[in-house]
Amino acid sequence: MLSGKVAVVTGATRGIGKGIALQLGEAGATVYITGRTLQPTGKGTSLIECAEEIEKRGGKCIPVQCDHEKDDNIKALFDRIEREQNGQLDILVNNAYKAVTGIFESEKKSFWEQDPGFWDEVNNVGLRNHYICSVYAARLMVLQKKGLIVNISSPGGLQYVFNVAYGIGKTACDRMAADCAHELRKHNVAFVSLWPGAVKTELVTDLLTERPESETAKMFAHTETVEFSGKSIVHLASDPNIMQKSGRILFTCLLAEEYGFTDIDGKMPLNLRSVKDLMILSGFTGLAAWTPAFLTLPGWLIAATTHKF
Repeated sequence: MLSGKVAVVTGATRGIGKGIALQLGEAGATVYITGRTLQPTGKGTSLIECAEEIEKRGGKCIPVQCDHEKDDNIKALFDRIEREQNGQLDILVNNAYKAVTGIFESEKKSFWEQDPGFWDEVNNVGLRNHYICSVYAARLMVLQKKGLIVNISSPGGLQYVFNVAYGIGKTACDRMAADCAHELRKHNVAFVSLWPGAVKTELVTDLLTERPESETAKMFAHTETVEFSGKSIVHLASDPNIMQKSGRILFTCLLAEEYGFTDIDGKMPLNLRSVKDLMILSGFTGLAAWTPAFLTLPGWLIAATTHKF
């Protein structure tokens, strides 16, 4: 589906980033993957190990060690892509994130009880870096008059999830996609914000084992695999009408319904706009059994019930 395309996935040593890189490589794209850990660790959490797995599936991968807190590292990444690919870049996935451990450790702490530096832990890589990567990617894509940029975000951009710094960062990621899309539209470059559901990554699995009764653990009772977002992005990048979606927030579960794909385990994760599935998530399984599957919440209603003016 993506033969001849060039993609970048930031933060691809594990988790969603690795899952996205695996799917893009399997679909035929040449995938640059970034992260801080280059050499194998024996735990499947290095760039080399991810690259080897992509190549086993028949894909082509170029691992690049990159600290996304350092601006010069980011610039060097895109300079290298421009040099090696003759200026071609078709897909950027802004996925790099640093604060998963910090989010679990700060659970039940109000913002004033945390060190102010927690903001930087959450948003230096998870927000500021996304903007910088998008700047460099857009410079290449605008020249070729095509491309797709994806911010990995979450429903934390709409309502309170985890903590204050997390929600502000995800809201900003969504707004970044909308506003960048506005300026990129005339250049035929799409920019979207992708909302996966709960994803049981390797790190989340370890943390849940340590804190099985935590409030955060309950949010991961119904999960997507790390590759479900990758399947979503493969279909988006293959869509000839992708510009119709530019600037929008997209749910992985709804994209699966639209494009007709399932998760790699053959299952369809819960739909975050389905009344039936929301009842299941809330623990009302008995009532959910009697609720028609076709009932969904319209996007305007979700927004109207979570914003006050």
